[in-house]
Amino acid sequence: MIFREALGDDFASLHPRMRERLSLSTENGVGMIGVGVMDEIWRGAAFTTPFLRLGASRHILFPERGRNVPFTIENYPYVDSLGRETVSFVRTFELPERRRRFDAQMIYSTERGKIVDYLGTHQHLAVDLDLTVRPDGGFRIRSEEFRLREGPLRCVVPRSFVGVAEVDEWFDDESGLFRIEIRVTNRRFGPLFGYRGAFEARFVDLRPGVSGAVKPLREKVLD
Repeated sequence: MIFREALGDDFASLHPRMRERLSLSTENGVGMIGVGVMDEIWRGAAFTTPFLRLGASRHILFPERGRNVPFTIENYPYVDSLGRETVSFVRTFELPERRRRFDAQMIYSTERGKIVDYLGTHQHLAVDLDLTVRPDGGFRIRSEEFRLREGPLRCVVPRSFVGVAEVDEWFDDESGLFRIEIRVTNRRFGPLFGYRGAFEARFVDLRPGVSGAVKPLREKVLD
């Protein structure tokens, strides 16, 4: 369980439904599908559009905005071709103009002692994640170092060129829904992208296997 490894003893402080949500592993063969609505999807100023459009070509962010957008998230644990315990975070947004996806695959790096998030369809970008437990039993994720590998290029991306992502997710006992809010900002250019909304979850048996549709086209080591 990669999230238990990352949180250690703090895992027990999660809300019971959040513990269930983050207990996905190949050992128990359980995955999760969340279906809901994003109340708002937003982006920054107009100059961010070309960069978001470029990211959309590899399922990393996108330039469209919207309200009350149907949303699905697929979290499936599997062992990738490099032998790493991996959990998919494949988000699908049914926008009026088109369907958009935001793909990520998370692993736990024993060397770094934290979750590493591989973004997009080709795993050319990897991000260290700082994962903590909120007072209400939800979790907060904050992105740290970004590493790029594309062809012969391999480097740490300077902070001034990337956005810092903050993710808050918690369980709302009153509504019986998981709530999520994501904000991506840059210290120089300000807000870049984000969304907020809620979803309900169902847990699925993955013993028949995990579809290649939620896996990246290429797998790399940047952890």
